[in-house]
Amino acid sequence: MTTAPPPDHGDRVTRPVPGDVEEHLRGVEPAARRDDALAALDLVREVTGAEPVLWGTSMVGFGRRPYTTADGKEREWFTVGLAARRAALTFYGLTAHGTHADLLERLGPHTTGKDCLYVKRLADVDEAVLRELVARAWARTSR
Repeated sequence: MTTAPPPDHGDRVTRPVPGDVEEHLRGVEPAARRDDALAALDLVREVTGAEPVLWGTSMVGFGRRPYTTADGKEREWFTVGLAARRAALTFYGLTAHGTHADLLERLGPHTTGKDCLYVKRLADVDEAVLRELVARAWARTSR
């Protein structure tokens, strides 16, 4: 029996890399962003049941899923993820294609991007709603 080759990462910089996720997040500044990132790590780990992996230089991913790029190539990406950015704590995979508007209305202060949810302070959002967002995104796209 042969196994399929791993998905092509091409020349993308953002791919799984070796490293300790918690150590990486403990280096985040300022302290408030670091604390939020570590709390978010625990929340996503608990909801998904998956272990986190560093992706690129700053993202933490949970699970893996294939996606097809505009040029038709199949790539690999994480199912849900997070990053402690200077401007906000960023969650990936929670708002794809305008999904989950019902939960976003109840979440608390946030902004969204194409597939991202930006939160300035974790304490300002409803944790139960955030957990449900992660759970729905995980169920929708995990393999």
